[in-house]
Amino acid sequence: MLSALADYLRLLRVGTALVRHDVILPGEYHGRLPLTARFAGRLLRFIGGGATGRPGKRLATALERLGPAYIKLGQFLATRPDVFGVETTTDLSHLKDKLPPFSMLEAQKALREEFNEQADILFPKLSDPIAAASLAQVHRLETRGGLRAVKILRPRVEWLIERELRAMMRAARLAERVSAESRRLEAVAFVGTVGASMRKELDLRLEAGGADELAELARRDDFFHIPAVDWDRSGRRVLTTDWVEGRPLTDPKALEQDGVNRPELATAVTRGFLTHAIRDGVFHADMHEGNMLVTPKGRLALVDFGLIGRIGQNERRFLAEILWGFIRRDYARIAEVHFEAGYVPPDRSVGDFAQALRSVGEPIHGKPASEVSMGRLLLQLLDFTHTFGMHLRPELVLLQKTMVQVEGVARAIDPNHDIWAAAEPIVKDWITANLGPVGAPKLALNTAQEVFDRLKRLPDIMDKFEANLTTPVKATPLQTGPPWWAWLVLGALASGLTVYFVS
Repeated sequence: MLSALADYLRLLRVGTALVRHDVILPGEYHGRLPLTARFAGRLLRFIGGGATGRPGKRLATALERLGPAYIKLGQFLATRPDVFGVETTTDLSHLKDKLPPFSMLEAQKALREEFNEQADILFPKLSDPIAAASLAQVHRLETRGGLRAVKILRPRVEWLIERELRAMMRAARLAERVSAESRRLEAVAFVGTVGASMRKELDLRLEAGGADELAELARRDDFFHIPAVDWDRSGRRVLTTDWVEGRPLTDPKALEQDGVNRPELATAVTRGFLTHAIRDGVFHADMHEGNMLVTPKGRLALVDFGLIGRIGQNERRFLAEILWGFIRRDYARIAEVHFEAGYVPPDRSVGDFAQALRSVGEPIHGKPASEVSMGRLLLQLLDFTHTFGMHLRPELVLLQKTMVQVEGVARAIDPNHDIWAAAEPIVKDWITANLGPVGAPKLALNTAQEVFDRLKRLPDIMDKFEANLTTPVKATPLQTGPPWWAWLVLGALASGLTVYFVS
């Protein structure tokens, strides 16, 4: 009871912030709303005192002020242009994940808790914080083996995140009860995905493992430099890597250094990402300009590995065939791949979907590379999710978001970058190796292994099915629902946000 009350109070705080920034039933959509919603919108804007800027920017500002959990939530909302629109997700992608640093006393305390009496020996010359975000901050460390970067989680950040995630999940459940559109958008599953990702970022041992894995993959192709992990100085709340000397791409002078070849850097961004995603099934899933540095030798280095994306063999095939289909203008095959993967319900028409894909792909052909956007193509493809009853698969959310990020970075480096020409050899090699004559035996072996694995699980499934048939059904007491005022507040939030974003 007390935890539920605490959750509703936190949600009330969230609602107040959204009202203050005119996010619920905003004036921009006044003409599309029914009379009662128009009146409610005017009332909320009067209470909030008015707000300026585009709706997406106002939402980003509100989330920044709500703290770490909501900043991370906003970053995930930016991955759903199919739901919130391109303009809003673009504004959310610029969320500022910066907070004042915590004190050196707190940092030293965290090191002692992690490494006990070894802390003073392992971290003798720790600098003041050089960067601070919502979850952690970074220090520079001098060692005999060279400079290191030390990332330390904020005090009590795990407790703060769990508290806010619990309130978000309660809001998502209520939203799905009162809004059919929220059920289609799978609010509970989305909050679950956000929560799982946040919890991974709060265990820096997982980030260390991801960084080390990507570093091993990067050495095979040399598209990126990835710093080595200092395992002796890393733990659950502390991550130490080699120091990377360079300028982030957010620095205008980063690309003005001697030895920087802009076209080559842009190609490295595109091919490096696609190689990791399609060939290896693992990729850096937060490739914005702040996480990419240009070294004095003119190479690109990646940092901050809190978000690692993974896709299985089927999803890699899906991605490769979709890109290959657009390169070859084979819209019928692209449509078939969507149906084979189960992304479009089987009761829809393959021909109609191919027709929709043609309307997306044809306008880009014959245009200069600078006018052709792979990211925009993917966003337009997502526009058809509602028309064809498609449910966005969670495993593709990070992939889609990262592809849009990668294209934006590559075009910022080289405005004339041809992302399709850069992608073609990577995609073609994978198609040849996995789906052509050379890859046919491998594909058949993988399919046979999958069937065998499913057959091995069949006895357990039948046992559970039989147990459910023989287990008597027990009467369960009626569950006490939330208080009436919570239904009122959450219902208004759910319906208001649904109208706002879907409109």
